Amino acid sequence: MSQPVQPPNQPQQPYGGQPADGNPYAAGPGAAAPAAPTGNPYGEQPPAPTGNPYGDQPPASTGNPFGNPQGQPAPFGGGAPFAPAPPASPVRNGLALGVLVAFGAAIVASVLYGVLLGSIEREFGYAAIGVGFLVGFAAAKLGGANPVTIAAAAVFSVGAVYFGQLIGYAMVMADAAQVSFSEVFLDHFDTVTRVWKEDADFMRYLFIALGAIAAIGGAKKAN
Repeated sequence: MSQPVQPPNQPQQPYGGQPADGNPYAAGPGAAAPAAPTGNPYGEQPPAPTGNPYGDQPPASTGNPFGNPQGQPAPFGGGAPFAPAPPASPVRNGLALGVLVAFGAAIVASVLYGVLLGSIEREFGYAAIGVGFLVGFAAAKLGGANPVTIAAAAVFSVGAVYFGQLIGYAMVMADAAQVSFSEVFLDHFDTVTRVWKEDADFMRYLFIALGAIAAIGGAKKAN
């Protein structure tokens, strides 16, 4: 078999004999091949971001979320999340203690004073003074010589002397009626107070006032 021979004036065509006209990839003999594409069809582009969309930032802290990284202002006052609570005022604590002690001492002194009056069945002025002195001394000794403490001791002393006299009246009335003290004092308290008012005179109110004055003196004596 014989092979057909191409005419000698027709140049050899690469890629299967396609014409070079209009084919950018088929250059003629001796022509320089086009440069290989660089892989970026859009031209020169800025470098890819580094992962931080907000630009250069100081490095993250090393485990202290409340610290002060790279001069940034630290929240919550320089590293501590919460400020410590201020210590309680000793003056306020002493005032509360003094008032409580004055109240407790007034209750105890009132019972003692009433039992004494009911036992001897008559008024005893020095006992009223002792009630006020005990209340004022105890309050100031444990709570300090605060003016509020002293005033509370004086007021509680007035109440202690008054209720002590009511206790004494209830004891006398219970002995006369041959009933229990609790029955007279609790069930007939209005009768006890009515009898106390009927028998009240200047000396009785004076004893109450002396109890308040003695409370002030006892508070000063304690300090």
